[in-house]
Order: sequence, then C-alpha cells, then structure tokens
Amino acid sequence: MKILVVDDSKSIRNMVANVLADAGHTVAMACDGKEALEQAADVEFDVIIADINMPEMDGLELVSHLRSREEYVEKPIIFLTTEGTDEYKAIGQQLGAAAWITKPFVPGLLLEAVSGVLKG
Repeated sequence: MKILVVDDSKSIRNMVANVLADAGHTVAMACDGKEALEQAADVEFDVIIADINMPEMDGLELVSHLRSREEYVEKPIIFLTTEGTDEYKAIGQQLGAAAWITKPFVPGLLLEAVSGVLKG
C-alpha cells in the first residue's frame, strides 16, 4: 500500500514511516497539509495518516480538501495526533476519518489501524 504520513515533527514522520515500511508499505512524507496536497495531486495514496496541529495547513483543513477530490472521497484517513478531545474526534468523524490514534503511538496499534481501514 502507498501511505502518506503528514506531520510537522520530523521525528514522528520518521518513526511512523519506519514502522510502516518495516511492514511492507511504501511511504511518502509531508511536513504539513499544503505539502501533502501537492503530493496527493501527483500520487494517489491508499491511506493518509495526518496530524492535526501543523503550520501552513492543519490536518482538518487537509482532510476537507482531500475529501473534495474524487479520488480521495472514500480513501481511509487516520488522524495521529496529540488532540484527544471529543470535540476534535467529532470533527474528524464528520470529515470521514477512518481511525483516531493519540500520540504517543504504539507501533502495533498503528499497524492494526492501517490494516483495519484497508479491510474496510
């Protein structure tokens, strides 16, 4: 699977990418929503994993933009974030988030979430 990891923290991007690559996935990375949109215009990713709090364009705005594109209407999007409030989770659910993982993340749970959203 082709997975795009979007987070303004380079260390988080690298940790997530390593976990996913070790599981056999092809991983691309972006530092914010703006860069992620540019990459998503060139490559159709199977899954997007995004933080919420990022400069330039946050994760909620990114998902809103992605959902407006035909190729991303149904693609699984997982939020990986420090935000854990019911308010944020409700917004994520309205935007069609397939899963929500709160940082710090457990690699096995991340892989379970990816596997789960791919199975539908």
